[in-house]
Amino acid sequence: MAYDGFDPYSVLGIAQTATAEEVKLAYRRLARRLHPDANRNPGAGAQFQYINKAYEMLSDPAQRQAYEKAHASDDADRPYFTLRVTPSRRRIAPLDEPQVVYLLADIIPDPRATEARFRRDTRLNLVLALDRSNSMNGARLNEVKIAAHQIIDHLNEDDIFSIVAFSDRAEVIIPATPVNDKPAMKARVSMMTASGGTEIFQGLNGAVAEARRYLAPRLVNHILLLTDGHTFGDQPQSLQLARTAAQEGIVVSAMGLGQEWNDEFLDELASATGGTSAYINSARAVARFMNSHVRNLSNVFADRIQVSIAPDSDIKLEYVFKLQPSPQPLTIGQGFIPLGSLHRNRPISVLMQFELPPGLSNGFRSVARIVTIGDILAERISSFHTMSDTSVEVAADAMIENPPTAILDALGKLTLYRMQERAQEALEQGDVRKATQHLENLAARLAALGETELAQQARSEAQQVAHTAALTDKGRKTLKYQTRHLLLGSDGGEVG
Repeated sequence: MAYDGFDPYSVLGIAQTATAEEVKLAYRRLARRLHPDANRNPGAGAQFQYINKAYEMLSDPAQRQAYEKAHASDDADRPYFTLRVTPSRRRIAPLDEPQVVYLLADIIPDPRATEARFRRDTRLNLVLALDRSNSMNGARLNEVKIAAHQIIDHLNEDDIFSIVAFSDRAEVIIPATPVNDKPAMKARVSMMTASGGTEIFQGLNGAVAEARRYLAPRLVNHILLLTDGHTFGDQPQSLQLARTAAQEGIVVSAMGLGQEWNDEFLDELASATGGTSAYINSARAVARFMNSHVRNLSNVFADRIQVSIAPDSDIKLEYVFKLQPSPQPLTIGQGFIPLGSLHRNRPISVLMQFELPPGLSNGFRSVARIVTIGDILAERISSFHTMSDTSVEVAADAMIENPPTAILDALGKLTLYRMQERAQEALEQGDVRKATQHLENLAARLAALGETELAQQARSEAQQVAHTAALTDKGRKTLKYQTRHLLLGSDGGEVG
């Protein structure tokens, strides 16, 4: 078996000098925590497959010898990424009620990633899936054409590019091909016209088909979908297709233009693949959004990054949010959660919220085992696997401690995003008073941070809710995506 970044010693948490008996004991210890019969969490089941693989390798003398030989000859200078997990508290008191602990996971590129000897031009397999329904006619479609022209100008001849335009049917405007005739490509874009309604599945299905034509691990395989309208009846099909595409290594990012589109659906579509979703509030911003997104794809160090989170069986994983490079709520009901691409000069940061049970015994106890996997896009493509097993100490004399600055800062900004979420949830439950209160509190917090315009938007929406029991589409999307954007800090990225 060739060494591919999978380290069975690390997976089992043992030294390379471990005896056969120590290998067996380590396996049994992990099986008691993570075997599907003992732990129903999807992350535990996914990780147990790796644990089995590690045990099979190390309990078989021939496989163990083959691995060590390959590992010994492996180039120690190969690039890598690291996983750093920081708990909000390292010591907790035993309580008679549940308590919350946060873990901040940072996936960090090799510090040498920006050095010339480790740089490798990122090759893209990029598909634009563009809504050309009737509502896109005029300025919107013109701005999309300008954006597509600019993207074509910046692509390299080794990149693969295609465009699928869709309304209630899909048309391949540019079939997947290397970018070696830019004028011809731009001429095809210029001929696009608007007609029909919006059926996102048609566009996504056509885009996935084009991405598959050149699908390869050496490429960043990415679909950028832009729409300005609701799709009706095909959401389940679209989400299933997105999940299938993610398993093949295709990422879908989605951009909504204007007000008449389903942000929850596009969030779920993007999250299922490790992509991002964004709100474009005017046609004039289309080119900036799309070009910024594609430039980021050209700075990828590792792709197809996934994280698996396996809390102990008595601990509940309540919430997972990707903080950077693109803030996004994540779906937690799967063994491995797609995170997209790791850039050369910026980590992926994920914040996790866990509920610990009451009545914990004194002593050290594990909280969660976190595994990340991904493909490093070096001269020699290599899959990579790293793991962190986080514990806390339970002690009667544990003092109340402030979380580390990074977690405290993230929680402060994430609270703003979750306040607008809670306002929407209160409205769905018919509680206008509570929704109004959440929005007024959000306005006060934003004003204190100096976010004057956003605070005014929150106040305006609070008044709107008090009188009509509903948020405006523009106000809701503005608050949702702008409070999400605040998580990026002053060096943020795309914004509406």
